[in-house]
Amino acid sequence: MTSWLIGLAIFLTYLLGFVSAVLALMSSRTSQGAIAWIISLITMPYVAVPAYWVFGRPRFYGYVSARGERDTVLRRLLARYRDRFDPYLPDTGDTDIRAVEQLAMMPLTRGNHAELLIDGEATFDSLFAGIEAAEEYVLIQFFIVRDDALGIELKHRLQQAAERDVRIYFLYDEIGSRGLGDRFLRDLAEAGVEVSAFRSSRGFKHRFQLNFRNHRKVLVVDGREGWLGGFNVGTEYLGQHPRHGHWRDTHLKLTGPSVLGLQEAFWEDWHWATGEMISLTWTPRPSPDANQNVVIVPSGPADTQETASLLVQLAIHSAHERFWVTSPYFVPDQGVQDALRLAAMRGVDVRIMMPERPDHLLVFLSAFSFLPDMLRAGVRVYRYQPGFLHQKVMLVDDAAASVGTVNLDNRSFRLNFEITAVVPDRQFAAEVRLMLERDFTDCRRVTLEELTRRTLWRKLLSRAAYLLSPIQ
Repeated sequence: MTSWLIGLAIFLTYLLGFVSAVLALMSSRTSQGAIAWIISLITMPYVAVPAYWVFGRPRFYGYVSARGERDTVLRRLLARYRDRFDPYLPDTGDTDIRAVEQLAMMPLTRGNHAELLIDGEATFDSLFAGIEAAEEYVLIQFFIVRDDALGIELKHRLQQAAERDVRIYFLYDEIGSRGLGDRFLRDLAEAGVEVSAFRSSRGFKHRFQLNFRNHRKVLVVDGREGWLGGFNVGTEYLGQHPRHGHWRDTHLKLTGPSVLGLQEAFWEDWHWATGEMISLTWTPRPSPDANQNVVIVPSGPADTQETASLLVQLAIHSAHERFWVTSPYFVPDQGVQDALRLAAMRGVDVRIMMPERPDHLLVFLSAFSFLPDMLRAGVRVYRYQPGFLHQKVMLVDDAAASVGTVNLDNRSFRLNFEITAVVPDRQFAAEVRLMLERDFTDCRRVTLEELTRRTLWRKLLSRAAYLLSPIQ
C-alpha cells in the first residue's frame, strides 16, 4: 500500500512538472527563461514546480481581471470630462511620443509643470507641504515605509490631515514594508485614514503571486499636484544609514493635467487591493507656472507588453546626441543591452551611472558579466562615489528626460509595478542635464582594463549571478 502511494505521488509530481513545463513554454517572456524552466520542471519537478509557481509566473493574472473592471468604470467616469481634456492634448506629430502614449495607454498632456526634487531634504519638504495643503483627498503609496523617525513624521502629517476631514488613502507593498508594525497602521486607521497593503497574493487563486511587487512611489493631492520618483520612506533616504551614508536620489513634483495620470495608476492599484472604486476629481487643472508636456507611463506584470523595457529601448533608439541613464540596479535585458551598444556605435554619447557601493550583492555582481562588451562598444560607465546612488533618470539629447521608479533590471522590467514620468521639454531636459553633469563629477569612470584583469573565480561568480538575474 505504501509503495503504491509513493508511486502515485511520484507520478503526480512528474505530471504536474510536465503541465507546468507546458505553461512555461506558452507564457515565458524570453526563450532563455522558457528553456531553463522546461528543463528544470521535467528533470527536477520536486524542486522546480514550487519554484515555478512562486517565481516563474510571467503575468499578474488577478490584476488583469481587475483592470478589465477598472477600464469599464474609469472610461465611464472620464467620458464626463472628455471635453475638458481636449485643450490639453497637444498634437506634436512626433512618432516617438505617439509610441510612448501607446505604451502608457495615457495621453501626452500640456499645461504641466515638472519640478526636480534633488535628494531627501528637498523631496520630503515638498511631500509634507503637499499633504499639509490638501483640502479634499490624499492618495499615497510607497514600496517601503519604515516605522522610524521619518515614517513617524509622515504618519503624524497624515493624521493631522485626516483631522481636517481630508480623505486619505494609504497603500503600501506588503513585502517591501514587511517591517511596518501593526501599531503604525492601527494609528493611521484610528485617525480615519483608509489603509491597505497591495496584497500581490490576494485571494486563494492568486496565492502563488508572491514574486510580484508594487514598486511605485506616488503621492497625489486633490488631483492637482502629484509626486513620483525614487524615494521611499525611511531615514536611510535622508542619508542616515551607517553603511550607505549619503543617499543620492531624485523625485519629481508635477502640477497640471498629467497629475490625473498618477491618480489613475493609484486608482487602479487601490481597486486591486481593496475592491473599492473611490470617488475622485477628474477635472484637469493646468499649472499656472509652466506649460510643459508630460506623459505618465505606468508599467507592470499585468501589461500585455513589456512596457518598461520597451520604453527604455525607445528612448535609446530615439537619441541622436546623448543618452544618459542612472540606475542603482543595472542588469538590463538583452534588448536594452543591444540598444545601448548600437547607440554608442552610432556616435551617441551613451553614459550609465551606477553605485560604487553594492546594495544587492547579486545584482551588483551580475553587471560585471556584460559590462566589458558595453565598454568595447563605446558605452561609458560611471560609479558614483560619495554614497549610494538610487535615482532612476534618463536624458535623451537636449529634448526629453524622465524620472520614475524603474530600475534597469529584470525585476523592474517584468515583475514590479512601476511608474515613470516622461517630459519631452527642452527646459526640463536642460535642468536634468545640469543635475547629471554635477553627479558625473562625483563619479569615477570604469575602465575595460579593470574588468578584464579580474580573477577567474570573480568572473565565474559574476556569470553565475547574471544567470540568476531573472528572479533578482
